[in-house]
Amino acid sequence: MQRPRFLAIAGAIITTVAIGPVLGATALAADPTIVVEPGDTLTGIAKRHNVSITRLVELNAIANPSRIYAGQTLRIGVDAASAASAPAAPAAPAPAAAAVHVVQRGENLTTIARHYGVSISAIVAANSLANPSRIFGGQQLTIPGASAPAAPAPVAAPAAPAMPASMAAVVASRSAVRQVIVEEAARYGVPAAFALAVAWQESGWQQGVVSSAGAVGVMQLVPATAAWVGESMLGVPVNMHDTRENVRAGVRLLSHYLVRYAGNKDLVLAAYYQGQRAVDRHGIYPVSRPYIASILVLESLFGG
Repeated sequence: MQRPRFLAIAGAIITTVAIGPVLGATALAADPTIVVEPGDTLTGIAKRHNVSITRLVELNAIANPSRIYAGQTLRIGVDAASAASAPAAPAAPAPAAAAVHVVQRGENLTTIARHYGVSISAIVAANSLANPSRIFGGQQLTIPGASAPAAPAPVAAPAAPAMPASMAAVVASRSAVRQVIVEEAARYGVPAAFALAVAWQESGWQQGVVSSAGAVGVMQLVPATAAWVGESMLGVPVNMHDTRENVRAGVRLLSHYLVRYAGNKDLVLAAYYQGQRAVDRHGIYPVSRPYIASILVLESLFGG
């Protein structure tokens, strides 16, 4: 089921089809703005204008920090123009209640976050990571709220990241499709936030989306996959152009993968993106990592 839908930006490969609408905010007259140039990354823009990545994400309601594009207009904040000419303030020391983790080969943010009992978004924010899927062996990461790699202390869990207001407005406008996804997730025992995140990544909950590879609808099913799910899992043919049937087939496929891969969401998402046979034979392709990371962040936004 691998779908060749990628765009290279700043050395990362990301999907260009099956994502929700662009969530840029309208620039305020009082705020300086810049236009993204080819090859720009959020990290480079933040350094040039002496503003944090977190601030840029908040100001522009960016759902995925690795998804900026040439020609995009970004607000850099009312204080950014004067701050850009001022000497950079010395970095604040890491909080006392934090651990430093040295990334080992093959690790990713999902496994590291689970190891320390913290959220992926907390690690991203603490280390100003522009692309959550791009970490490398030997890299040192500050782990907020963890003094040692042990089981988390019995304290309140970190607050879930807030959904940008512009994204929340679009989500609210598609509440009818959201309800269908939630109902089908309950039917097949799939966590609702997980199903919602996959569907948003794939189509932005839009039944009318059709990819260049022929993937259709909310769950972006290709005809061969829909036929397989209908015959082997549902026992009835699937009309991919019907919202309910499209969602049902996609969620049923997620349920199948959750069982097959014992709840390992990285493998589940890789199988949904690459195909089951590719994962079973070759594991997770590098090009699948940004897709997986994006969905896991979206899952946290939807309450996962």
